[in-house]
Amino acid sequence: MVPVKLLILGSQNTGKTALCVRFITKRFIGEYDHKKEVTYRCSRLVDQEGIDLEILDLACKDNSAASLEASLRWADGFLLLYSVTQRLSFLEVPCLKKLIDQSKQSLVLVANKADLEIGREVTTEEGQRLAKDLRCGFRELSVAEAVLAVEAAVLQLIRLVLDQQRSLPDRRSYMLTVRHALTRKLTRSKTMQW
Repeated sequence: MVPVKLLILGSQNTGKTALCVRFITKRFIGEYDHKKEVTYRCSRLVDQEGIDLEILDLACKDNSAASLEASLRWADGFLLLYSVTQRLSFLEVPCLKKLIDQSKQSLVLVANKADLEIGREVTTEEGQRLAKDLRCGFRELSVAEAVLAVEAAVLQLIRLVLDQQRSLPDRRSYMLTVRHALTRKLTRSKTMQW
């Protein structure tokens, strides 16, 4: 089983906890306690590969740069969530992106509450433009209405994390390769007399 750790970031009332619960249980529950940090765990099969998944849902009061630092280091990938009915949550996304370490490029921007067209403050095109600027994937969905869209967004992020993990060399084998190369170079330089 491959461990994958995801962190969901976004303003209060954007649907972070609802998205986690919807992905894990396939059920939608509208009201949650915003004061608790919760780590959701499950196992999934993604592209015939077993995944041990952990999703960290931070309490809204913890969304400061200082308290996020440990969580940002912990995570392999990030879901940046905003609500299409709250322009402020959309405007906060670039600030959240800046907090994420540049070496961790596995992130997906998720626009939630797409079912609430009457109260919409952020267009789909604005979300797509922001995702392009941030160089990340984009999904617009309704956690309340579309379990498959929620699953697609999380699976998209899991695949990005797996691709990034595969592209990184195994640290031990990399260090051995460097050591052998240096040993060969040193041996050659000792045998060559100028």
